[in-house]
Amino acid sequence: MIQQLDIFLSQPIFFTGLMGIIGLLIGSFLNVVIYRLPIMMQRNWRKQCVDYLQLDSTEISYPIDEQYPFNLLLPRSHCPHCNTQIKAHQNIPVLSFFWLKGRCRICEQPISLRYPLVEAITSIVSIIVAWHFGYCVTTLFALLLAWSLITLSVIDIEHYLLPDSITLPLIGSGLFLSLFGFFTEPSASILGALIGYLSLWAVFQLFKLLTGKEGMGYGDFKLLSLLGAWLGWQYLPLIITFSTLLGAIIGSISIVLLKNNINKPIPFGPYLAIAGGITLLWGKQINQIYLNAAGF
Repeated sequence: MIQQLDIFLSQPIFFTGLMGIIGLLIGSFLNVVIYRLPIMMQRNWRKQCVDYLQLDSTEISYPIDEQYPFNLLLPRSHCPHCNTQIKAHQNIPVLSFFWLKGRCRICEQPISLRYPLVEAITSIVSIIVAWHFGYCVTTLFALLLAWSLITLSVIDIEHYLLPDSITLPLIGSGLFLSLFGFFTEPSASILGALIGYLSLWAVFQLFKLLTGKEGMGYGDFKLLSLLGAWLGWQYLPLIITFSTLLGAIIGSISIVLLKNNINKPIPFGPYLAIAGGITLLWGKQINQIYLNAAGF
């Protein structure tokens, strides 16, 4: 039975199809993380402030919803407008959004388009990663990185945050995986983590010195460090180049076409994540094209 299952999964069409379905389910979970993690962080910051200032917590007036457990498991999924609990058949990835016509069945408030988009993107990315790496352990780790980058990107877009609870464990994971030769070697991974962090930190300090303003957040340093730990220092120039080009192009479009304020902060995390994802899949080929063009 196990051998037959192994043969079945080793067929690219079946394996990628299965990963696409799993990607939809994972995307649904990522939506939970994207929505709840920033709220959990905010509550934790408030508690830390109370503890640091040595205030009497019994005299602090907390919002009523903060008197109940709130984590990735509790409370159960519900409408944020009317608090109606979402039933299982109303929580089918992508399909439920269209079945409900994009609105809560009770209060008829619109459901954010982000939910089906994250689910669909996660599924598509899962298919591409599975097709690229094939039926092997490497695919599992590549999917973990890809799913994490999707989560970080959306949180950064919505809240200008790149949570340490995601980036720091992934830096450690990248260093650990390098010991077994996944994606890169240990020395390249260590240098990638260090150079990735210090390179953006140096840019940050130089920009602050010249303008008196902070051009990016510390989360961006950690995200590039994460990518360096997973992929190796050799790919950092490629990641920085791609992310900078993406940021410049999309930023210019948003200013010209969408009339966005030129002083409005632009989250850099999504561009780093996209560049990191491209490098994960095709970085070796792109580097080789560049070296050939340069005559090396």
